[in-house]
Amino acid sequence: MQLINIGYGNMVSSERLVAVVSPDSAPIKRIISDAKDRGLLIDATYGRKTRSVIVTDSDHVILSAITPQAVGGHVEKEEN
Repeated sequence: MQLINIGYGNMVSSERLVAVVSPDSAPIKRIISDAKDRGLLIDATYGRKTRSVIVTDSDHVILSAITPQAVGGHVEKEEN
């Protein structure tokens, strides 16, 4: 199991990742709202601005304060 750093000491299993996206579009905001309503939202921003939204295969939605490019870079670094 590979763990990916999503910022501030938080880790996510790379095997569970489905998507890492920017939180700016209306459909992503709707996904965040739906996850919050269902109790599947995890806020890992530590009060900072949300810069990426991570969707997992278990329908959990994780908010991160680092950019999608940075998360993607961590994924690529772990795979090598």
